Amino acid sequence: MTIFLCGFMGCGKSTIGQILSKKLGCGFCDTDELIVKNQGMTIPEIFSQKGEPYFRQVEAETVKSLCGKSTVVACGGGAMQNTDTAETVRKNGGTIIFLNVPFDVCYNRIKNDSNRPIVMNNTKEQLEEIYNNRHDIYMKNSTIMIEAVGSPAEIVSGIIDVIR
Repeated sequence: MTIFLCGFMGCGKSTIGQILSKKLGCGFCDTDELIVKNQGMTIPEIFSQKGEPYFRQVEAETVKSLCGKSTVVACGGGAMQNTDTAETVRKNGGTIIFLNVPFDVCYNRIKNDSNRPIVMNNTKEQLEEIYNNRHDIYMKNSTIMIEAVGSPAEIVSGIIDVIR
């Protein structure tokens, strides 16, 4: 089973994914970390040198390459904006879980993160607009939506209850 966690930056995909993978006894990977490793550049460097469209293409290819593996995948915040990527994941038996977290919670986690070009290049108001635009896309492209409030252990427990 491949589980893809999606949601806005700072919603807890990596934290939840690591715990969930241990509980399920499977692997874990973070698409942003894979991209950095495979490209030999940080995400800000990729955005600066090659542009966001290039990054999104690499991101989509990375997500698709993980289909069919026994792993929990923490997707970058924009990965499941791509309907083709989400469709490929579902067609290959993947489960897409949207971690729905209020904007203010996400913002407080990401506001000073210099490794996030979108955060560094936008105001709080602009980020909230991006959040609102992405929310509907996450809802449309996900298999399951989890209200990801509470402790990481509680959220993981809720996910396990839903997927079993």
